[in-house]
Amino acid sequence: MKKIIKITLGILVCSGVGYLSSIVTRSSLSTWYPLIAKPSFNPPNYVFPIVWPILYILMGIAAGMVWNHFATKENLVKKALILFGIQLALNALWSILFFGMQNPRIAFFELLLLLLFVILTCRQFYKITPLASYLLIPYILWLSFAAILNYSIWTLNP
Repeated sequence: MKKIIKITLGILVCSGVGYLSSIVTRSSLSTWYPLIAKPSFNPPNYVFPIVWPILYILMGIAAGMVWNHFATKENLVKKALILFGIQLALNALWSILFFGMQNPRIAFFELLLLLLFVILTCRQFYKITPLASYLLIPYILWLSFAAILNYSIWTLNP
């Protein structure tokens, strides 16, 4: 399979997870979320649907680039894509916990686990193709900010 097809499939999978997560998120954006206390640094709602698609595209490109090395680095690629799959599932789970269950406390701890798995994925991607790991850096930075934001929302809404 050609590299461009692998990258395209990676983007489609990541975007699909993002779309499914948005279904859970949407209902709370008009009911629960506007009513809870948020810190002063909470971004306006329009920022999230701009940032997340960019991150999902970068994640998909990175995964496709790694997948492209399957023939030459099979064991490394398998481990990397397993880690990637775990972090992608954790990414979707966060939306369920935070918006679906409206539980910022549990979502915060799950987000820390997500961040750990993204860092592990990034390290594994680096062993295969450094550029793929660099594409995950914006995701790590955004998740770090999201953890601070999530923690602040949790503590403001005991």
